[in-house]
Amino acid sequence: MKRKISMLLLLLFVAGVTMAQNPLFSFGKELNYHNFLSGKKDKGKAIQWIQVNTEEQTWTINGKELKCTGHPIGVVRSAEKYENFLLHIEWKHMEAGGNSGTFVWSSAVPGENRLPDGIEVQMLELDWVNQNIRNGEKPPIAYVHGELFGVGGVEIVPDNPRGTRSKSIENRCKGKGEWNTYDVVCVDGTIKMSVNGKFVNGISKSSQKEGYICLESEGAEIHFRNIRITRLP
Repeated sequence: MKRKISMLLLLLFVAGVTMAQNPLFSFGKELNYHNFLSGKKDKGKAIQWIQVNTEEQTWTINGKELKCTGHPIGVVRSAEKYENFLLHIEWKHMEAGGNSGTFVWSSAVPGENRLPDGIEVQMLELDWVNQNIRNGEKPPIAYVHGELFGVGGVEIVPDNPRGTRSKSIENRCKGKGEWNTYDVVCVDGTIKMSVNGKFVNGISKSSQKEGYICLESEGAEIHFRNIRITRLP
């Protein structure tokens, strides 16, 4: 009898793990590095996204756009881990002061704040600084122009320090309803990031150099499009 119960529990566990690993949706493309270099057309491989701790209705694909409602706070993750790669991602907030981001080199295990570890690639709408005044002072404008920082115990060396974070050297992000483009180069613990066509931020010596890519839901509607990942040799 005990053996039957043990087998049943094992089967239930395996079934639960299998269901948890089933893709929630497919969106974006993983491109071939050699095709990328040569300029050869590449249809790419669809990127599968796995539920971590949001809800199915948090995410909706509408044509070429992925809509995130922002509720509940949490993430979805890529089905595969990445180490050295290029990430192209376009995003726009639909609410003033909206908060979101992308995590790279993440274990995709939620912490107490429901968000995982890794390097966060910040995506804030420009009015965020006006909505988060404390003691009569606005937060630094750098908050809303693509900061990079380690979270969940991941340590980094910032290129442009603002405390332990790295701030962009130019204010290049656009406000709600307008598309922003990030190109993020991740190699051997070093990240260089382009915001709307110009490299303006970076970090080095990350203590975590491989992991999942996560898309963040953090309280405000945000749309994504043209997500492309290219693995580097």
